[in-house]
Amino acid sequence: MNDFSEGTSIIEGSPKMKSRSIVILALLVTVTAGFVIFAADPAAAEKKSLGAKTIAPPAPAWLICTYDAEGKPNMMTASWVGMACSKPPCVTISLREATYTFGNIKEHEAYTVNIPSDKLAAATAYAGVVSGRDTDKFADTGLTAVKSELVDAPYIEECELVIECRLIKTVELGLHTMFIGEIIDVKANEEILGENGSPDPAKHKPFIWSIGGYGFYGLGGRIGGVGELADKFRE
Repeated sequence: MNDFSEGTSIIEGSPKMKSRSIVILALLVTVTAGFVIFAADPAAAEKKSLGAKTIAPPAPAWLICTYDAEGKPNMMTASWVGMACSKPPCVTISLREATYTFGNIKEHEAYTVNIPSDKLAAATAYAGVVSGRDTDKFADTGLTAVKSELVDAPYIEECELVIECRLIKTVELGLHTMFIGEIIDVKANEEILGENGSPDPAKHKPFIWSIGGYGFYGLGGRIGGVGELADKFRE
């Protein structure tokens, strides 16, 4: 009888046959066990499709400053932003044509990125829900517009970290247009700088926006250096 379910006849016979049969049986058990573990992975089973949406949290919360056609300073909150290139150093912001800032950037070919600390969270929220066409956001929030000496755009005095950008390329993507700005200078308050001369998140206290309606969140504590964390897999 050669029924595998009985578990007897497959290893009956000569010692040589028994040895080969045991090896084959062990391989089958190993492969089957691996398949069961893979198939039963609860993390894979729990994932749910959310569809083709702009969901990639968290996102920055930046204040973009420009001049309008009459030279009045304006600011808006933008989260579809980020670093784009290191040489030349560039950042991008993506805006809808309906925004007031869209036309301002087209007109002056410049903008500044102002990265607020958590103490400016309320002003940052306000700048994202009203239009500069209808109100003076600087007057409303009490923030101070400073004329940049390097680009045709203002920056916010109360923001501890400012990036001055000259527009070098515009990319039409669809509903949004990407404005690529070359970084002409980065200005920072000395009190937010760390030992290496770069902004220290623990001192600056910037915050993020959680896409999906959850609002602004502060940053947690330091997790560890990249090198020391990567070393856990090098040992």
